[in-house]
Amino acid sequence: MAKINFGGVWEDVVTSEEFPLDKARQILAGEIIAVLGYGVQGPAQALNMRDNGVSVIVGQRKGGKSWEKAVQDGFIPDETLFSLEEAADRATVVQYLISDAGQAAAWPRIMPCLKEGDALYFSHGFGIVYRDQTAIVPPANIDVILVAPKGSGRNVRLNFLDGSGINASYAVFQDFTGRAKERTLALGVAIGSGYLFPTTFEKEVHSDLTGERGVLMGCLEGVFEAQYNVLRKHGHSPSEAFNETVEELTQSLIRLVAENGMDWMYANCSTTAQRGALDWRHRFRDAVTPVFEELYERVVSGEETKIVLEANSAPDYSERLGKELDEMKNSEMWQAGAAVRDLRPENRK
Repeated sequence: MAKINFGGVWEDVVTSEEFPLDKARQILAGEIIAVLGYGVQGPAQALNMRDNGVSVIVGQRKGGKSWEKAVQDGFIPDETLFSLEEAADRATVVQYLISDAGQAAAWPRIMPCLKEGDALYFSHGFGIVYRDQTAIVPPANIDVILVAPKGSGRNVRLNFLDGSGINASYAVFQDFTGRAKERTLALGVAIGSGYLFPTTFEKEVHSDLTGERGVLMGCLEGVFEAQYNVLRKHGHSPSEAFNETVEELTQSLIRLVAENGMDWMYANCSTTAQRGALDWRHRFRDAVTPVFEELYERVVSGEETKIVLEANSAPDYSERLGKELDEMKNSEMWQAGAAVRDLRPENRK
């Protein structure tokens, strides 16, 4: 492992130089990895491992859109594509990548398929950490491990294809074989991680649920809506309000942050922008800190996971989700966004 200084705090990370793909292939040479679920993370991880020369099969409910997608991606029914139970039974590593609510529902069917020495792999600590709600209690004679890419499945695949990879955290919850850690790191490399940093199942799920509800998605959309609505209230056009709220951030400024940090982005903006941003950042930080404290407490207590399991298990969940997403899509702000995207030079060719 490499010791890396993260802002004055030294952490151990695993890079491809220390743990190359050839080493991962050697460790996984005798394994059959079953990717259960072909929805969000499943396709990316399955395809990346297959491209990296690892033995991969897919488990998915037959006949649905995800089954058909797996077929389109080259997985062959009864050869490399099976039901959830049959894939799990054939595997030595079971990657449990169906939805959190789906994991809880399917667990009584999956648990009997796990054999002594198998590994049960997660990309999210939800099912294990909140096992009082999910009832996912693994048998004692298997490894229980985690690799959690810090990005959507789509980006896990796209970054793999362009050679950059997505950073991922890893953890071992249960080491029955004595090989759990090397299996975890090998799988992390095989799915195309940029680098791997250690965590625990608890820390992963607490940070992940906070981040999704916070800066990464919930807070981001909420802040977008607040600024857009204020600008519209004061007479700015939809085009101007959207450009100043979303387009300039996503197409310009955030790229500078990704390139070399927030200070680099500030340094490449006007002195007027610098001064205003430096003055107002503290007010925004102080205003939202209590919200984040409340959010983190609700995540740790299990209140947020209870909501997820109840909502996602409802028979009409997909229908209600579609309505909520359509409400966002059809709002003036995101309709303006669609028009702005159409006007980008690359979309007018």
